[in-house]
Amino acid sequence: MLRALSTVGGFTLMSRILGLAREIFMAAFLGTSIVTDAFYLALRLPNMFRRIFGEGAFNSAFVPLFGREIAEGDIDGAHRFARNAFAWLGGVLLLATLILIPGMNWFGKLIAPFAKPDTYELVVSFGRIMFSYLLCMALSAHLSGVLNTLNVFSAPAFAPVLLNVLMLIVLAIIVPLAHLQDQLVTIGTLVSWSVCAAGFAQLCLLWVVAWRKGVKIYPVIPKMTPKIKRLALLMGPGVLAAGIQQVNLLVGSAIASSKESAVSALNFADRLFQMPNGLIGVAFGVVLLPEITRLLRTGDEDGANESIGRGVLFSMLLTLPAAVAFVMTPSSFVVPIYERGKFAIDGSAGPVSMALAAFAAGLPAYVLIKVLQAGYFARENTKSPMKLAIVTVTVNTIASVVLFRWIGFVGIAIATSLAGWLNVVLLAHGLRGSMGITPERKSQLFRVLLAALAMGVVVWFSARLMEPWFSSGIEWLRISAMLLLVAAGGAIYGALALVLKATSLAELKAGFKR
Repeated sequence: MLRALSTVGGFTLMSRILGLAREIFMAAFLGTSIVTDAFYLALRLPNMFRRIFGEGAFNSAFVPLFGREIAEGDIDGAHRFARNAFAWLGGVLLLATLILIPGMNWFGKLIAPFAKPDTYELVVSFGRIMFSYLLCMALSAHLSGVLNTLNVFSAPAFAPVLLNVLMLIVLAIIVPLAHLQDQLVTIGTLVSWSVCAAGFAQLCLLWVVAWRKGVKIYPVIPKMTPKIKRLALLMGPGVLAAGIQQVNLLVGSAIASSKESAVSALNFADRLFQMPNGLIGVAFGVVLLPEITRLLRTGDEDGANESIGRGVLFSMLLTLPAAVAFVMTPSSFVVPIYERGKFAIDGSAGPVSMALAAFAAGLPAYVLIKVLQAGYFARENTKSPMKLAIVTVTVNTIASVVLFRWIGFVGIAIATSLAGWLNVVLLAHGLRGSMGITPERKSQLFRVLLAALAMGVVVWFSARLMEPWFSSGIEWLRISAMLLLVAAGGAIYGALALVLKATSLAELKAGFKR
């Protein structure tokens, strides 16, 4: 597990670091302006459909079915199934793209109903450029599912790096060389085109890798076979669950769009939140689903439960220290990373720091959701997560509306965290007896929490001592203070985790064995 996780996590970390670099340039050039709000609102629409029909609902249904064909030795049948599924997914999404791009002026109301006219005009403009990203990314998610089932993790994990590379080429090279720093709308347009190009680049990369691995994916006429009917049946609840979750995100964006700069502040905070969430949560979800599917197909129920239990332990071992650090000292990360250029002029560090702390309180929950959902999807159970999603999304929406009126946009982040923990409780209740959480593992999890909290106290006092560095205005000094804080916190946490026997070197080494 850890060997596969290190591959996925390594490339995901690369992508997140480049994504953070991208956000640094976005913050410096655009700050929390209406152009930034419009760009992130426009990107949300293709991302919404991608998560509904692509990597979420589709792969949670496709991977177990494709994995069954591989496990039973029907390689040719598995490849035919993959081509047919690719054709259906591509056909449906191509039709959606051809409808939504011309109708963006109307569909934009879904994501920015309360936006001011100037902002909304930019949302429509950017949205038309970026919407083809949906088609490419959904098909890329399909190819990633095929490759992950074949235990090929490196290319699917690397593909998202291309998005950040192309956006950085625009922001770090083209904009300065063309002296466009003051032309905010032009910057937003160029970045939108880079997103469009990145979708095609990722699709081409994964198609070539799949072809070289012997999976010949090429255009075929879609056929309604029993396997496709089974895929559609399994996808149905997943599409509904993912759709409900995306509608919830749209509700949050719509609420935030009524206040200028709120969308941008939440996005900048979410980018830091997604560093550990993407690195750990996504990696565990990617690795666990094919592994648990394989174990269940070979009749090893105990092994599947043990994999979930190890996933819970290792994910919390990696996630809890990050969550505690973000909650205890959010400004120690926001100020060195973002505070320059227009972001500093707008005085955005305080609001973004508050949003980051609120998001971070739910970080362990969102990682656990990825781990626990694998236990359902591997058993071809997509209905239970759907029902739980309806409950948690309803709570999230109500809490967002209430808290936004009470404490502003930070309330949306708090509602997101509360809903995440509710989802974890419900998922764990549904998997009771199948999670591999033994009394010994519960004890380990408690020790992980103790080590993380103790580290948090040390980090908080250390940040207070280094406050002159963070407030110096000298960029290299602020970044050095942040890196020193991270290094000290990591060293203290690692030592405490071993001393408290939250894990052991032998257990970690065992996770890397073939």
